[in-house]
Amino acid sequence: MKVLITGGAGFIGCNAAARFLSQGHAVTVYDNLSRPGTSANLAWLKPKGRFTFVKGDVRDAPKLARTVKGMRGLEAVLHFAGQVAVTTSVADPRHDFEVNALGTFNLLEAVRKAQPRGGSRKIAVLYSSTNKVYGGMEDVKIVKRGGRYQYRDLPKGIPEDRLLDFHSPYGCSKGAADQYVRDYGRIYGFPTVVFRQSCIYGYRQFGVEDQGWVAWFTIAAELGKPITLYGDGRQVRDVLFVDDLVDAYQAALKNLRRSAGRVYNIGGGPRNQLSLLELLDQLRALTGRPIRVSYGPWRPGDQPVFVGDIRKAERDFGWKPKVAVGEGVRRLHQWVRENRGLFTRDRL
Repeated sequence: MKVLITGGAGFIGCNAAARFLSQGHAVTVYDNLSRPGTSANLAWLKPKGRFTFVKGDVRDAPKLARTVKGMRGLEAVLHFAGQVAVTTSVADPRHDFEVNALGTFNLLEAVRKAQPRGGSRKIAVLYSSTNKVYGGMEDVKIVKRGGRYQYRDLPKGIPEDRLLDFHSPYGCSKGAADQYVRDYGRIYGFPTVVFRQSCIYGYRQFGVEDQGWVAWFTIAAELGKPITLYGDGRQVRDVLFVDDLVDAYQAALKNLRRSAGRVYNIGGGPRNQLSLLELLDQLRALTGRPIRVSYGPWRPGDQPVFVGDIRKAERDFGWKPKVAVGEGVRRLHQWVRENRGLFTRDRL
């Protein structure tokens, strides 16, 4: 299989690339290397197999189109490139729109024009969307139970047919792209799959305060840096280890007859809920030392709870998480501890 991965030097992208390369597939990574850690991730990928790197930005429509068209026999595109922080989108909404919404449109147009003619297999596009497309969900009843926020009436989590509410520029740009990907498959007849992802964490994640909170807390705890909690720390997410996420992408690709044209919540589900305070407790136990914590105001659009109902993915292509949250945090902490040198400024 020939696979194109946009944002393939980022956290999720490089883990996906490594998996496909380990299975003997040919992988092209398209990335502008703007994120901290991407150069280190790229260097890690290069010796792993049939690997090609194109330095490019998804806002550069002509270059993106040339890259897609030039990949003869291309079978799948995994679209991870994006602006990933709500706070950044509020500070610079134009940049956020151009990367997430326009960049995705550029990719879809490139793939549409490169589709093989006749009965050949079509190029599939799998898109990394977000649970932020559901907005703040102010109408969903929340209770405080066991030191964390939980849904009062939704024990299985939020389903995919929940009304969309694009709260924040980030929610708008990702939501617009989410709907474009879905509709391009419907209108132009090539397979597309949308994953509305919860909080993903794992190896090679260079988390920062504004994005990637599980990794950021882990890095800060290991390096002895202070951590700020925005809100009261009882916020809950259904976190998912990156290996499980890559499993989901591969399972959807193998079952395109079932998954094409559909939207899926992909997260840890009810069994892998984690609050900010609970993560800090785990990290104190793993590091064996106290963590400096301060508190700030709630951030705009921050959901007190997000837990996705992930049963549709299991029904359609047999996927469900395998790595329990406690084990996943342990693995991430071990990786951070073994790679402390990657987190110094001169290495990123």
